[in-house]
Amino acid sequence: MNIRTVNENGIEIAIIESSDMLIYDTQSALDLIATINYQTGAARFILSKSALDEKFFDLKTGLAGEVLQKFINYQAKAAIIGDFTIYPSKSLRDFIYESNHGKNIFFLPDEQQAIDRLSQI
Repeated sequence: MNIRTVNENGIEIAIIESSDMLIYDTQSALDLIATINYQTGAARFILSKSALDEKFFDLKTGLAGEVLQKFINYQAKAAIIGDFTIYPSKSLRDFIYESNHGKNIFFLPDEQQAIDRLSQI
């Protein structure tokens, strides 16, 4: 895992680059939040959707809701970047829509849009 940071509008944002799956259960989400905060001091970060277990995108597993709750509890904000149009689930599309209108987790197509969104809140 490689972590680089950008400062946009006075807000530190960590950008995580990894070829490994980083979030596969709630504990791994907590570990990632703690690691990013410890190494960079940032409470906002960007990661690729490939860093999440595919079961995250199957809402029936409950993983997405559990992870989202951890982000809220630990006051972390994240943007997950990638192509989400490949998922046919209406429930997932609704979840992404609601998340993108919230304040903690965003699903965006690219890094620049993620930086823009995370630096505005």
